[in-house]
Amino acid sequence: MKNSKQHISVSSAKYMNDYVLRIVFNDNTSKDVDFGTFLNRLIPRSICEKYLDLDNFKNFQVEDGNIVWGKNWDLVFPEKQLYYGEIL
Repeated sequence: MKNSKQHISVSSAKYMNDYVLRIVFNDNTSKDVDFGTFLNRLIPRSICEKYLDLDNFKNFQVEDGNIVWGKNWDLVFPEKQLYYGEIL
């Protein structure tokens, strides 16, 4: 993160393979983030079970600087976690 006071947001994201997205941030940093471990360990599974299906996982959007799944933002992750590649 170049400027610690700069608000980090997602500029774009591209599906790579499995549960990996290449994410480009507003400071032009690019990270490959693997969501697979998070999706497989999430409890209760009902929250994200449908996103274990790769067709559903690939159906994400970038909205308001976030990567989101579902029309009601079923899944969304803090930008800083994505930036550092560590989804908790």
